[in-house]
Parts: sequence; C-alpha cells; structure tokens
Amino acid sequence: MPGTRRKPGKLGPYVEDFRSRLLALGYTTESTRSHLKAIGHLGRWLTAEGLEVSQLSEARVEAFLAACRAEGRPSVAGKRSFDLLLDYLRDEQVVGVEDPRPPSDLEQLVQRYRDWLILDRGLAPTTVLRYEKLARRFLQERAGSGNRLEVDALAGSDVTTFLLAECARVSIGTAKARVAELRSLLRFLYLKGLTRLHLAVSVPPVAGWHDVGLPPSLPASDVQALLDSCDRSNPTGVRDFAIVMVLARLGLRSAEVARLELGDVDWRAGEIVVRGKGRRADRLPLTVEVGAALAAYVAEGRPRDDARQLFLTIRAPRRPIRPDLCSDVVRRACRRAGMAPVGAHRLRHALATELLGKGADLVEISQVLRHRDLATTAVYAKVDLGSLRQVASPWPGGQR
Repeated sequence: MPGTRRKPGKLGPYVEDFRSRLLALGYTTESTRSHLKAIGHLGRWLTAEGLEVSQLSEARVEAFLAACRAEGRPSVAGKRSFDLLLDYLRDEQVVGVEDPRPPSDLEQLVQRYRDWLILDRGLAPTTVLRYEKLARRFLQERAGSGNRLEVDALAGSDVTTFLLAECARVSIGTAKARVAELRSLLRFLYLKGLTRLHLAVSVPPVAGWHDVGLPPSLPASDVQALLDSCDRSNPTGVRDFAIVMVLARLGLRSAEVARLELGDVDWRAGEIVVRGKGRRADRLPLTVEVGAALAAYVAEGRPRDDARQLFLTIRAPRRPIRPDLCSDVVRRACRRAGMAPVGAHRLRHALATELLGKGADLVEISQVLRHRDLATTAVYAKVDLGSLRQVASPWPGGQR
C-alpha cells in the first residue's frame, strides 16, 4: 500500500547513491533491494540511538547486529551488506578510516619479511601468503605467551624443534615445502642483521626421492571434453571456456591466468604477454582457437568494467578473479563431462604430454611451459615409454 514504506532514518540521504554503487558492482535489482532494506534497519537504529552517520563504525555495526539478535530479528542481512556501506561512506568521506591498533613487534617483523619477499624476491602473492603463515607460526612460538620477540637469541635447536613438530603431521611433499619456507625466513633474518648466525644452513633436509612417479596428465580427448562441456550460450560459460582454453592450449598457471590484463593481448601481432614467476614476462603466440575464445569472452561474456584484468567474476561484487577460481572452473567442467575432478595444473601437464607425443623435444616443451631449468621439464621424458624401452638396459637374466 502507498505510504507504508518505512524511512531509512539517518541513512536516507545516501540510499540512492548507494543503490547506484551496488548496481555498478553487479548486484541484481532484487539483491540490491535486500541490501537497502538492511541499510534502512541500520539507519532507523542510528536515529533511535541518537547517533550521526559520521559516528558509524565497524564496532557500531556489531552493536546494531547484536541488538537485532536480542530482539529476535535474525533476518537482518549479514555483515557483508554493512561492509559495503562502510566502504561507500569512507569513499564519500562521510566516515573516517578507523585507526588500527599499533602492530605488535611480531606483526612489524612479519610485515618487513612480507615486503622482502615481494620487493626483493619477487614471489607471487599466493607464495608470499604461504611463507608468511609459517613465519608467523615460528615467530609466535618463539615469542611465547609473553609476546616478547627476541630473534637474536635463536639457535639451531629452536629450528629443529619447530620443524620436527611441523613435519610430524604432514606429508613428505608438504614437509619439503615447510623446510623451504623456514630457510627463507632464516635467510631474511640473517641478511637484515637480526640474527648473528646464518641459521638457514642448520635446517635439516627432508628425506625423499624427487620426481619418482609419472607426472599426472589427461588424454587429449578428455581435455576436449572439458572444453565441450562449457555452455557458451551464457556469460559464465563463455568465460569458463576461455579460461579452460588458455590453460589447456597455452599451459598457463592459475596465477598467470588471473594476472592477465586486457592490454596483454596483442591482437595485431597475434601474441599474448604472460607474467610468470619472479616478475618474468614472456610473449607467447596467440593461437587462432585461443584468440577466438578470448575475443568471444571480451565481446559477449565480460561485464562492462573499468578493471584492467581480463577475467572478472560473474557474481557481485564484480572483481578480478583469484587464481583458485581456475581450478574451480576446471572441476565444474569435470563434473559436467562425467570425469573425476582435477585441478587447473593438470591441463599444463596434459599439454606437455601431448606435445611430447607429437614429436616435440624437451627444449621446445620447456620454452612453451617457460621453465627456467631444463631439469624441471625432464620429468616429462618418463612419459614417453616407447622411447624409454629403446634405451633401457635389459634386466639381468631376462629378455629385452
């Protein structure tokens, strides 16, 4: 009935602009209406509490949600709606950025380590996060309950004790990763003069054979089945088809797909720029089928957005994809094709195996996969069983 709509209280002047913000982020009309309903509840609560919009903060949002729960109103939207509102109000300079508590000594050291990993070593964000997590665990254990960080007193026994506890609950492969992560931290501490001893050399190696199995792969027919499973009649299918295409035909890593930008595709030269590990940028030929898939995505599937990244999320809030979405896309394609689920990296192995089967040598495969060391590519030599049989020595007492 007309006139029954409840006013949004103190937040009334911001409703229309906030509505436009939500629609620009890709939220549907219905979803936007739901968000605005929650904002109206918050605005009326501010009025009842005698608070101004400029006094709104994360703590006051928490107080509002607690009041709603106490009144038995669990239907009020979750914190995500109010995070979007706070971001909007900060951009409009209606509310200020809350001053965070001063970081502890541990967090300051972890921040220095993070900067070193990014600026000095050029590691990928996912790798930095993994190294940072182990560094925080190691340093926190060293600080203890007193939170006094004294890294200058570190000894080899501290390193060994920590690693034994870590590796007791993980696989050999993960244990090797833990060793590499801890060595990196100890190298940083020594280079920055925070430890007197170069404790990285005291980290014991993990026993285990390297590359003893065959690299996992997929036959070309299965790869084609994954591509065929993408429904290109809708934007999601067009995007997923393009992602699977660059994974399968160019052998890109998930992080490299997420880093692709619109300007990286040189349509006239028929090339694509790939930003790989260690800030390395390579130019690869843009094959006809990959180019067609990307062109279809840009023209029909990519939302209109000012982001430089090529691949964007379909659901709101619209943003560049994260690397883990590539494996999600491949796993969904596997389910549609009736196959056992695999990750995005399996398509990289499949490309190398297919190239080897078509007569490419290891140097050529190394160039396609952009390996720094040919030894990394050499693992694929084990896939060519026919050639291996020709060079294998006969077993003593048996026939070749």
